[in-house]
Amino acid sequence: MSYAELPARFHARPGLSPVLEPRLVKLNEALARDMGLDPDALKTPEAVQMLAGSRAPNGPQPIAQAYAGHQFGNFVPQLGDGRAMLLGEVVDGRGRRRDIQLKGSGPTPFSRGGDGRAALGPVLREYIVSEAMAALRIPTTRSLAVVTTGEKVYRDWPLPGAILTRVAASHIRVGTFQYFAARGDTDGVRALADHVIARHYPDIGSGEGRYLALLDAVIAAQARLVASWMLVGFIHGVMNTDNMTVSGETIDYGPCAFMDDFEADKVFSSIDRAGRYAYSNQPHVAVWNLARLAETLLPLIADDQTEAIALAETALRGFQARYEPVFHGGLRAKLGLLTSEDHDVQLASDLFALMAAHSPDFTLTFRGLIAELDAPLGEGPVRALFAEPAAFDAWSVKWRDRLSRESGRDAERRESMRLANPAYIPRNHRVEEAIRAAEDRDDFAPFETLVEVLQNPFDDQPDRAAHALPPQPHERVTKTFCGT
Repeated sequence: MSYAELPARFHARPGLSPVLEPRLVKLNEALARDMGLDPDALKTPEAVQMLAGSRAPNGPQPIAQAYAGHQFGNFVPQLGDGRAMLLGEVVDGRGRRRDIQLKGSGPTPFSRGGDGRAALGPVLREYIVSEAMAALRIPTTRSLAVVTTGEKVYRDWPLPGAILTRVAASHIRVGTFQYFAARGDTDGVRALADHVIARHYPDIGSGEGRYLALLDAVIAAQARLVASWMLVGFIHGVMNTDNMTVSGETIDYGPCAFMDDFEADKVFSSIDRAGRYAYSNQPHVAVWNLARLAETLLPLIADDQTEAIALAETALRGFQARYEPVFHGGLRAKLGLLTSEDHDVQLASDLFALMAAHSPDFTLTFRGLIAELDAPLGEGPVRALFAEPAAFDAWSVKWRDRLSRESGRDAERRESMRLANPAYIPRNHRVEEAIRAAEDRDDFAPFETLVEVLQNPFDDQPDRAAHALPPQPHERVTKTFCGT
């Protein structure tokens, strides 16, 4: 069932806000084909007008979805799509229903006085990082197109405007459930829950315990997602409940970043002064957010509130049991361990402790372990990343001893490590370089190059080796911004 078929209180119909001079600057042709769309048809002037929000597609009028959310722990009972509208839905060649949303398409009834527009920089950041996440095999919303508007948007200073076409399994968030629960609208919560079950978790069915099963399914999806973030050093930056999907996809790439040098409490968001959404805190915040989802479902889980709370708490305690196998299994793969032993997690924890003390580059440390397999002790490339190389050598002795108990599987080990340890991530300084070139000079070549490199993150690309390097001191990016 389409989201637009839900009752009228679930969304608003904002109407179109035409832009001055729409120009298609990027079309994700591979994604278009995967969705059953014709890339050439999407490049026509009529289609570009549609991707710019200046022309409605054939069919139902676009909608803006209603939702609420906890933002940095503070509840806001009405947020909603303040600068986005759901253009429509398609069913792709694999039978999956996909939302097509325009982000930056103009004001809606949920804009709260905002202009509803997006600047080019945040649009390019979301395109780069979301497509990099997809290539890393991490569940994510996708980016189909970038259109510049020919208009300026005004933040601290005038910036070129743009619109992102975003694709998602759906845009339903924890905050969507909170919107109805905050109004005492149990029927709305039930209708939304039934819609989510039908769309995302049809195996749950329509039995009596389906709402507890839904909570359990979302917990499992989010546990897998956050574990995958942690394994590549990704920091979301704004894990508000309105930025957590019930489908288990990463959404809303605002002040996000991948770590360069390792720091467990690393924060990039310019507004996260207390470190609520720091790297190491992400699993804990996920559970907190899921508890807010559980609260909205309590009236549906059981008639007796005490019983409902007990059932929900048991489900929430299951987060760790879903998170740890993914995270610990991923760590084994990153270290080249093909079997499981009791002390493997401690071996990984010891490496993280060393990394915290000596601040090596996160990505290069793990990728470099592949080369360490052939290097004599004390001569591999990773030790040079540590402020005290001898500290890494001491850990390497234990690691090599562990590997020795899995002899004879070198080819399998290398491939496992290659697919667990990307060589290329969206380095913050490279993302900023691409944004600056586009904003300041209308030069999209650095953006195109970066997107191309990131499509093959696990492959060595000798002609693009510079994109694997961490920033020089003068290139470091320590803060990222939402851009709203």
